[in-house]
Amino acid sequence: MTYPISKIAPSEYPQVVELWEASVRATHEFLPEEDIQFFKPLILNEYLKAVELNCVRDDSGKILGFSGVAEGNLEMLFVHPVFAGKGIGKALLTYALENLGVSKVDVNEQNPKATAFYLKNGFEIIGRSELDGTGKPYPILHLEISKKP
Repeated sequence: MTYPISKIAPSEYPQVVELWEASVRATHEFLPEEDIQFFKPLILNEYLKAVELNCVRDDSGKILGFSGVAEGNLEMLFVHPVFAGKGIGKALLTYALENLGVSKVDVNEQNPKATAFYLKNGFEIIGRSELDGTGKPYPILHLEISKKP
C-alpha cells in the first residue's frame, strides 16, 4: 500500500504530541513517567519547530504517523501504535531518504524494534553515546544509511 505524505501545520502540533506520547508509551518501556512528562513540552514548544514535519493521514485527515527532518538527520519518526506495522513508518522513511536528503538517524539503544527497523532499511550503526541529547542516561545508537532500501 502506498501512503501519501503531507505537511503538518503548527496548529496540528497538539495532535502530533498526542501521537508521540502514544507511540512512546508503546515502544519506550524504559522511560519513566517523569521523563515522558519532561519531554512532552520540549516536543511541543521546541523540537517540532526545529524540523521539517511530514505525515501520513487517514481519510479524515487524522495524523497516523509523522517524521521530522533537519540537516540530513531523521530527528523523529513515530507511528501511532494502533497503526504500527502497516507500512506507515516505511513510507515516511522512504520519503525522507528520497526527498529530504536523510542519511543519518539516532535511536534509543533500549528500543530494539526501532533499531531493527532502521537496520532492515539500509542503515548501519556507526557509533554510540552513553547519554541522550538532554544528558539523560539513555544510550543512543548513531546510524547512517549504507544503502537505500
